[in-house]
Amino acid sequence: MMGEHLSVSTSRLEGFEGLHQAVKGSHVDVMQLERGRLRGTLSHVGIGDFSLSIGAFNVGVRTQRISTEEKLIVGMLLSAKDRVTHWAFDMQPADVLVIPPSVEHDGVFHSGSSYAAIRLDLADLPSVFGGEPRLADPEAWLEKRHYRADDGVGMAGAQRLQQIVPHLARQPGALSEASAEFWKRAIVDCMTAPVAASLPRDDSGYLPSAMKLVRNIEEYLEAAGSRPVHVSEICSAFGVSRRSLHRAFHEVFGIGPVTFLRHKRLCAIHSILRQSRPKQTTVSEVALEQGFIELGRFAQYYRAMFGEYPSQTLSGTS
Repeated sequence: MMGEHLSVSTSRLEGFEGLHQAVKGSHVDVMQLERGRLRGTLSHVGIGDFSLSIGAFNVGVRTQRISTEEKLIVGMLLSAKDRVTHWAFDMQPADVLVIPPSVEHDGVFHSGSSYAAIRLDLADLPSVFGGEPRLADPEAWLEKRHYRADDGVGMAGAQRLQQIVPHLARQPGALSEASAEFWKRAIVDCMTAPVAASLPRDDSGYLPSAMKLVRNIEEYLEAAGSRPVHVSEICSAFGVSRRSLHRAFHEVFGIGPVTFLRHKRLCAIHSILRQSRPKQTTVSEVALEQGFIELGRFAQYYRAMFGEYPSQTLSGTS
């Protein structure tokens, strides 16, 4: 299968003008508020027509954006030295902001800050959030909203976003179609976790028996072969929420679906490495293709699972 083109660019900011393209594909008017020379970095990740932007700067700025494009922007504040407001919302690190299509945006960063933002087509929401009808409905995203991050979920997503950019930068040229889909879902998942966590419990819907649901999912994973499958893909494919999926996997396996999928990806990597030769591939290439970005942690997971390091499997020296 043809893959999707991957582009990763990082530029140094030497003045507030560099923030005009703070969100890829969108123009922002910027005014500097705090004294001093603005310095920072601006990174854009493109996977096909999907984009992630991450920026960091050291002095306060005011940003304004008027757009006529039919794109939804979801932004996350990654860090802030001082107060940050968007519209009338006071932001804290890992909080999420929803900017609907064609809506004017007004933000004030009182001092140095960093942020992340993605642009989405409303038509793509049903496939992205198929397991959660309340998020899959485009109407739910047509009002500007602020979501306060849960301490654990939000910060974990914020940290992971900042790790994804440098690791994808090491992947030359293109991702396989399967890997591209996984990484797009992983990025969206990090960005929207506080939104999903804000939803009240909804246990009124029909849930198949845990065993039946898990067996159906295992058949789905078997048909997927060795490609990485993100948990949000499963939710979309089976029309179940994360909470329902978590409940079913714990009942059957005693572990959550994320852990189960990680173990499955580790097994796929083990098989690939056993069938490969050191001159044909590298551990980092295989790990990234299967959705692992922190190679140190990946090696720990791998050794705990198989009793050897991935390099030993590849070289046949275990």
